[in-house]
Amino acid sequence: MRFLLVYGLLLGGFLLFVNSQFDRLQLMALDAVGMAPTPTPFASWWANKGYEDFMAGKLDDALIAFEQAVNQQPNNVNYLYEYGRLLIEINQEGYPERAVELGDRAIQAAPNDPRGYALKAKALVWTGESADAVPVGLTGLEVDPNFAPLYAALARAYTDIGRYQQGLANGEKAVQLDSMDIDARRAYAYALIWVGQRDEAITQLEDAVTINPNLTTPYFELAVQYVARDEYELAVATYEKVLSLDPFNTKALLRLCETFSRIREDSQAEGYCEDAVRLDPNYMEAQRQLGVVRYNRRNYEGAVESLNTCLTLGTETRPPDIQCYYINGLAHFYIADCDKAWEYLNEAANRVGDNPQIMSIIQNGFQLITDNCEAYRSQGIPTIVPTTIPPTPIGGIGG
Repeated sequence: MRFLLVYGLLLGGFLLFVNSQFDRLQLMALDAVGMAPTPTPFASWWANKGYEDFMAGKLDDALIAFEQAVNQQPNNVNYLYEYGRLLIEINQEGYPERAVELGDRAIQAAPNDPRGYALKAKALVWTGESADAVPVGLTGLEVDPNFAPLYAALARAYTDIGRYQQGLANGEKAVQLDSMDIDARRAYAYALIWVGQRDEAITQLEDAVTINPNLTTPYFELAVQYVARDEYELAVATYEKVLSLDPFNTKALLRLCETFSRIREDSQAEGYCEDAVRLDPNYMEAQRQLGVVRYNRRNYEGAVESLNTCLTLGTETRPPDIQCYYINGLAHFYIADCDKAWEYLNEAANRVGDNPQIMSIIQNGFQLITDNCEAYRSQGIPTIVPTTIPPTPIGGIGG
């Protein structure tokens, strides 16, 4: 009898233990046979992965990781800040606007943390609202006057609104406060470019690429300055460095095409452009440049094909480059299609802005048609009225 009582107590205790630890025991059993579910990583795990991916140049993977961290902890300023910075760095359509929202969330979550202000100010620069970025950045400086990213954001914002000396001063201050901040170096270079101090800008960008040699964006900014200084070998080597990091980078292929075209090595240029459009047939800029290169090589039919594709890919918010019109017009002239040639040159004349070199090319195209096409011999050459376009920096900028 006593045995049965003891046995019953033990059995009851065992069943109680199993019931209270059922989930844990179930996982142990499933794990023993290799069927246990994968545990959900913590936000901190995702953030560490995001940082590692960023340092490795894997920006898309880093973005996914930080997005996961933010989803788990939507008010954590650490994660909001890094996620927003990545959105700006990748800079696809709509990304900077999302970064502005993240900046607002960070400010609301921690109004005494300068990172929310720095993120919002930088994002506003990328959305074309630099004038609005200035007061946001200045408010951040009231919170922390020694936070380098605030000065970096202000350097770009002041430069964009034409206050170049303040842009330079803030860029220099950003670098002084944190010489290992890539954005500080790039923002200072941006201000230097606009005032024509190209050599100093190149020094800043060269320092930027050494801080994180796996991040591709600064290489593009650096290569543009090499081109502006006619150092084409350095530019080519810089774009090839990007391809060594990312062999399918269509932007690097396009820039190589443009660089070789600039020095009239059109055979090499065409190969790079063809690679770019093979990887992405909807890459409007690559179709445009391929058309230009084919025109230079007197492949007028091929030029027309690429330039027409360029035109079809254009949108109201992203119109085709004017070359897709006037080079198309010239190519049509050389394949004896005078009507299309006249049509495209007229379109180009309506879009030319105030570029005297392009105006001259268009007028020469009209002259070719009136001199050689019977139906246009009595046609007057249209008057090209220049339109105001935004100023360009001394020394050029872009990626």
